[in-house]
Amino acid sequence: MSWVGRPLERLEDEALLRGRGRFMDDLAPVPNAKHAAIVRSPFAHARIGEIDVSAALAAPGVVGALTGAEVAALSRPFHAGAESPVPYHAAAHEVARYAGEPVAVVVAEDRYLAEDAAELVVVDWDPLEPEELEVHDRSFSYGALDEAFAAADLVVSERFSVPRWSCTPVECYGVIADWQGDSLTAWSNFQGPFSLHGVAASALGLTGSRLRLITPPDSGGSFGIKAAVYAYVVLLGLASRKLGVPVRWTEDRLEHLAASAHATGRVTGVEAAFAADGELLGLRYDAVEDVGAYIRAPEPATLYRMHGSLSGAYRVRNVAARNRVVLTNRCPTGLNRGFGGPQLYFALERTMAIAARRLGIDPAELARRNLVSEFPHRTPSGGLYDSGDYEASLDAALELVGYEERRAEQAAGRAIGVGLACIVEPSISNMGYITLAQTAEERAAGLPKSGNAEGCAISISPAGGITVRLSTTPQGQGHRTVAAQIVADRLGVEPGEVEVLSELDTSTSAWTIGSGNYSSRFAGVGAGAIAAAADALALKIAAIQDHLGGGLSLRRVAGTAHWNPESLPPGMEPGLHATAYFAAPNLDPPDGDDRVASSASHGFLVDVCVVEVDRETGRVRILDYVSVHDAGRLLNPLIVDGQVRGGFVHGVGAALFERIAYDEDGVLLTGTFMDYVCPTAPDLPRLRIAHRETPSPFALGAKGLGEGNTMSAPAAIANAVADALGLDDVELPLTPSRVWELMQA
Repeated sequence: MSWVGRPLERLEDEALLRGRGRFMDDLAPVPNAKHAAIVRSPFAHARIGEIDVSAALAAPGVVGALTGAEVAALSRPFHAGAESPVPYHAAAHEVARYAGEPVAVVVAEDRYLAEDAAELVVVDWDPLEPEELEVHDRSFSYGALDEAFAAADLVVSERFSVPRWSCTPVECYGVIADWQGDSLTAWSNFQGPFSLHGVAASALGLTGSRLRLITPPDSGGSFGIKAAVYAYVVLLGLASRKLGVPVRWTEDRLEHLAASAHATGRVTGVEAAFAADGELLGLRYDAVEDVGAYIRAPEPATLYRMHGSLSGAYRVRNVAARNRVVLTNRCPTGLNRGFGGPQLYFALERTMAIAARRLGIDPAELARRNLVSEFPHRTPSGGLYDSGDYEASLDAALELVGYEERRAEQAAGRAIGVGLACIVEPSISNMGYITLAQTAEERAAGLPKSGNAEGCAISISPAGGITVRLSTTPQGQGHRTVAAQIVADRLGVEPGEVEVLSELDTSTSAWTIGSGNYSSRFAGVGAGAIAAAADALALKIAAIQDHLGGGLSLRRVAGTAHWNPESLPPGMEPGLHATAYFAAPNLDPPDGDDRVASSASHGFLVDVCVVEVDRETGRVRILDYVSVHDAGRLLNPLIVDGQVRGGFVHGVGAALFERIAYDEDGVLLTGTFMDYVCPTAPDLPRLRIAHRETPSPFALGAKGLGEGNTMSAPAAIANAVADALGLDDVELPLTPSRVWELMQA
């Protein structure tokens, strides 16, 4: 019986429950590391005069300090995927552009002394007015837009706003930096993508081999936000270089909320053309993306990650988009669970709900009439939807929630609302989609970028012990368990016999620039690399068994391969070790018409939300929430449901609770958990999950599904609230005060 597909309990959990996990603060890889505290700007926008560190240097236990001017002298600006007139360094020099931006680092014998000394640093500030600067503007058009809109019986034209929100993992950022000679070794809870390794190395003026990044075995969550740790690797690396000592730093919660990374804020204008029977004829998007003070790599990834899925789950053939990037005096943005998906689908699915109301067609029926039904399906903007049964998933969700009965309750006068969201969940990002920020001519002048690959190494010891080394930097998803299941199947052992190492070392691991933990890539490309390495070993083991007469145990084969290599088949290398790479298919560079398969695999999910709104307080109560997923083959159903629930919580937070807020001067108003409200267990509704399995034709047939509900829940909940109130204009997050104001208006 195959281990893959079984709900095996997580192998990681026993060590974690016993307090034996190894996180950043548990690591002590170098002796006598000193501790850093970061001096940050209290202003959103200010000119920096003299920075006086003399009092800090005279404080007890202080080793030294590093200023933003020294950072600028010792490093280059970070590269990003779009041009910007505002260079970005690891610390501000001359001008601070957001509240919380680093301007100096103080290093001392312990963190307490460093914090005390940092307060003695005197900065000559000249506050400036906040400003906005548009730095990027690209337009795309696919199909016959003018003809589609001319033929329309209804044109919906609306604007939708998705605010910034954060990730708030249990463990914040951590870095240990040790500069030796002309090389830097840095331990950090960086999650990837490891294309950012090159960005950091370039900023430091190092060749790639001179920057060694090592991740810990365990991470206290990320949800995308730890991709931005690389900027602090550079900052702490420069401190270590200047002072000649290893330096470690652990971010506190105040720093994290203010200055780690936020999801982009996006305002999207949508024009949608419909026929009288509900057919979606054309879509126009006009997206304005607030990326904060700098375009920080991998941005503008959030703006372009969903480019191949601009048409969502629908057959519409005519699509246009205008993409603009605006710099503001706010924290720079970065990856956040589902990056790009919540912003796109809130606009698209709200548009579908508004159109259904104006056409007099039930929202579920309007979706059904437009859903993609034949696979593989190529979208107008170049996406390749590999497989799925969208209509069957919709039917399953409607039946599970009792859709007709809920509508009957409404008709009978009960003040409830029902909201729907049908979304395609892309996974395994094409490393070349970000080059859509350039014109075709600009792309042609450089090297093409494409694909997404992962590596894995498996060794079998002389006694038959199996060790798997991953490069997917898990952040709590259970990669080790699923890897053990895959290897156990191919080598004929129990998963408990497989040791899986999850720490990544860029000097020794089998990694690529695509390696890391983002865009739900493990189930497809990560699992593919594990399977390829295990298959290579299985073939070698079978060849040895056949050569020696068959029937030998794995332990006997391993002992022979190590201790008696002369007995192996002619030409066979001794030992049992395999390193393999797996590349996702169909991920070509963007073509000359700006079409791109921006992701390799595409799942589908339907969410149906039923809410009741308290007319006196504006409180939204979720009565029922159903989510049906078609994510191909499920490698471990238990872990799958855990991922679905995690994505759902993230989406509920964005829908009902979470918002990063600034005042008109750029001062952060949500800098603590007293002001930035995250949902906790009692705040969460019951989620009912169901699955269909339409395998992908690629790899193991599995697709990513860790981000889908973060994309769908804000739209589904907003649609339900709008349905309950009979309104078109609703804005996230739907807090009681905001809903109450909507009702009064």
